[in-house]
Amino acid sequence: MSAKPWVLGLTGGIASGKSAAAARFAELGMHTVDADQAARWVVEPGRPALAEIAERYGPGILQADGSLDRGALRQVIFADPQQRRWVEGLLHPLVAKEIADSLATATSPYAVFVSPLMVESGQYRLAQRLLVIDVPETLQIERTLARDSSSLEQVQAILKAQATREQRLSLADDVLVNDRDLAWLRSEVDRLHHFYLTLPGGQA
Repeated sequence: MSAKPWVLGLTGGIASGKSAAAARFAELGMHTVDADQAARWVVEPGRPALAEIAERYGPGILQADGSLDRGALRQVIFADPQQRRWVEGLLHPLVAKEIADSLATATSPYAVFVSPLMVESGQYRLAQRLLVIDVPETLQIERTLARDSSSLEQVQAILKAQATREQRLSLADDVLVNDRDLAWLRSEVDRLHHFYLTLPGGQA
């Protein structure tokens, strides 16, 4: 029986490039689990969580095709902290189980667990090693404005809600500063990958 794959936590702030880094790890054959995807899966039509949400908030919380209207749910939980706690109480354990189940199926030397809220949610405890994709804040803002057509105020609000760079960096085992182009990011992921293959259990 070969050793169970160890888990690499991958995080970074908005527009840091963590999705591009995760995609490269996947191309290199590493099992990749995305917390955002898990959060989407648990509320898909036919899943119990969606039925519970619809029962609590009524059919107006659903789109015409029966899927969750995320905008409507967002309005409900932003307006009322009690509702937010209820939704989080329902979804967080389901998302955690989805992530754990997926990590348990990994057969690659290590598995990559990607989450934008790794530090804030305490999810970093699932990982044996933490890689932070770091980017100067001015570049984060520039990239997000170019990508999402959001306003500067919206981007700054998102940055405030996420862990500070200092919090993330203080927990990081490895930091990849992604202030160049995609080719460079991919080459840095390749470099880290070869290093990770030499680490039993993710610890140097």
